[in-house]
Amino acid sequence: MIAPIKAFTDLHCHSTYSDGTNTPEQLAVIAKDKNLAGIALTDHDTIEGIEPLLAAGIMHDVEIITGVELSANHDEIPVHILGYGFDHKHTGLLTNLAKIQQTREARNHKIFANIKKMHIDITWNQIKTISGDGQVGRPHFAAFLIEQGIVANNEEAFNIYLRKGRPAYAEREKLPVEEAIGIIHGAGGVAVIAHPGLIPCSQGTTMQLINTFTSMGLDGIEAYYPTHSNTIRKRLLNLCSEKDLVVTGGSDYHGGIRANTSLGGFQKRHRIPAFIFADLYNRLQSLKNNTL
Repeated sequence: MIAPIKAFTDLHCHSTYSDGTNTPEQLAVIAKDKNLAGIALTDHDTIEGIEPLLAAGIMHDVEIITGVELSANHDEIPVHILGYGFDHKHTGLLTNLAKIQQTREARNHKIFANIKKMHIDITWNQIKTISGDGQVGRPHFAAFLIEQGIVANNEEAFNIYLRKGRPAYAEREKLPVEEAIGIIHGAGGVAVIAHPGLIPCSQGTTMQLINTFTSMGLDGIEAYYPTHSNTIRKRLLNLCSEKDLVVTGGSDYHGGIRANTSLGGFQKRHRIPAFIFADLYNRLQSLKNNTL
């Protein structure tokens, strides 16, 4: 029997260790069932799900690349930086992530206090029960508001309470983009700008930002992303070619909390070709060889 061709991959997904609804083990099973070439778990500011995913990858014969998604800022513009192929046991990386988690925790308690100020009956145990093994984040507060019947869905929770400018929102300490890139490089990984089409500025400004980040050491661009139009994707791919940047792509799969999303892509035009996984793997191998 000829094995089916592994035509697709997914280098951007989330688990219960951040704000996803699937465990790392479940993600590996889904990847196996969909015959994906490989996946990377890119939880927000945490790598706690990597060890379980690596073990599940071995069990289910799924290739795994280590990953993380760091929340950063540049001149008040929110930017997410994806890290790939790093040593997930690197002391410097773990120390930096612990510091980032402290800023997240401080922000979460501010959000909690803001909700209480609105005379909504809420306890910290309720939020921790929702987040389970993972870190607390705004989606867990949204889930609480849905459970209590205060809002109908996730979108309504953010639009009314949790988005910037809304009453429950709280700022967090900002991680500079250059520092985020440095954290990933320090652990031997490559740094990639996530979903540039979602950065809240014009396309022209986004391209200028990518040029700036490239001078800071940015290694790649997430060109394949569900909301990127063909025009944006083509422009990003051309930029990668011009600057020898690695091309990545992912679904940003969070599980059941996001409609019309699926690991490996929901529709044909949203799927990420398998050569993306191979190219990233080869870039990482080249980086490793050059440091030996």
